[in-house]
Amino acid sequence: MRPAFAVGLVFAGCCSNVIFLELLARKHPGCGNIVTFAQFLFIAVEGFLFEADLGRKHPAIPIRYYAIMVTMFFTVSVVNNYALNLHIAMPLHMIFRSGSLIANMILGIIILKKRYSVFKYASIALVSVGIFICTFMSAKQVTSQSSSSENDGFQAFAWWFLGIGALTFALLMSARMGIFQETLYKQFGKHAKEALFYNHALPLPGFIFLASDIYDHAVLFNNSELYQVPVVGVVVPIMWFYLLMNVITQYVCIRGVFILTTECASLTVTLVVTLRKFVFPVTITFQVLVCSFKSSTIFALYSGGTFYYK
Repeated sequence: MRPAFAVGLVFAGCCSNVIFLELLARKHPGCGNIVTFAQFLFIAVEGFLFEADLGRKHPAIPIRYYAIMVTMFFTVSVVNNYALNLHIAMPLHMIFRSGSLIANMILGIIILKKRYSVFKYASIALVSVGIFICTFMSAKQVTSQSSSSENDGFQAFAWWFLGIGALTFALLMSARMGIFQETLYKQFGKHAKEALFYNHALPLPGFIFLASDIYDHAVLFNNSELYQVPVVGVVVPIMWFYLLMNVITQYVCIRGVFILTTECASLTVTLVVTLRKFVFPVTITFQVLVCSFKSSTIFALYSGGTFYYK
């Protein structure tokens, strides 16, 4: 029952979250830092009050393991973002990140000595062929679009090849993080809420480096048009209302992901997270038809709007 409930949280939370994320990005495209900070702060405060009992509850899993998980996640995020500067097209970037199923299965066989059914091996083989074809065509596109100079063409291809290496490293690191979580839960028991709290509380000091950008967008949010919240009747700047709804739906989504990690194998969690990405375009398309949003804004949001999970 809990896995089904968790999957429901993931799809309901994430698909509604992307709508409010688009509303924020449509008005202020560079608001990613304040959105991410608000999400992390909300989850950390909620966990500090109700899970950590104001710091009085000792964690069941040693904090050093959570520090390792946070370091892995930070590394994956930085490498994935930096790969976009290395002649990596956005479609290839998205396809590579969706290839986490392959990496998870490979590392599961190597590290956990797992064995899977023939159908799973066949499915992963088909995904691998798709990624190979997309990568090969992307390489040809980089070569054809480069300058007529042979040196410039080789340099562009070299940067692209480095980008592929970066994406591959991030893919394997992400899969390793999932297996690391699975191993921890087997060793120390299932503690989804505790993991949710520490994985969002420990990175908070890092937002100090983004304080200036977060403050600038907070000022912009304050200057947005006023909006009367339904039922409650409180009048607030509309951007803060969108941010609040984004944070709440994000909490529902990520809570479902962390429950799922305690109930299912890492490969199953990766599958659900991957399927979630395919539902996003449907959600956004529906929103476009209803609200007549510009397609360029939608694509920018979808390609860059997966803030946190595998």
